[in-house]
Amino acid sequence: MNRPNQNKSKLERQRIITLDNLTQRPEDHHIYMIYLDDQLIGEMNYMVDPSHLYKKEPGTAWIGITIGEPEGRSKGVGHVAIQYLEEQIKKEGLKRIELGVFEFNIEAQKLDYKEIGHIEDFTYWQDRLWSDIRMEKYLRDKN
Repeated sequence: MNRPNQNKSKLERQRIITLDNLTQRPEDHHIYMIYLDDQLIGEMNYMVDPSHLYKKEPGTAWIGITIGEPEGRSKGVGHVAIQYLEEQIKKEGLKRIELGVFEFNIEAQKLDYKEIGHIEDFTYWQDRLWSDIRMEKYLRDKN
């Protein structure tokens, strides 16, 4: 689950994501595929200054990471993915990252990011609505 769902019917809608679907995303997405043992298990991406930022600060990258296959979860793949995205964003000269973490994703809330806000009743999962926790991180150059 990587997109907000306002209710149970939207959650249960069958969505198959293919490599072709991902490559047809808008040009403002920097998209990377995530593989584990030669199996495509997810994708990660970032956008610069999208309209859905919680804190409208120019020069901000919004990141998204989706591990869609169960084989890729709880193995540190998300941690490696976020480190890779941070390096790519630094190379682009951006100084700030913002992301949204669904309230039920406890592991993602432990990231080295600062909480900056909540959007209540953002997504439906496991028979209830959950908040989206917005987080930020300012990047520092390695000197």
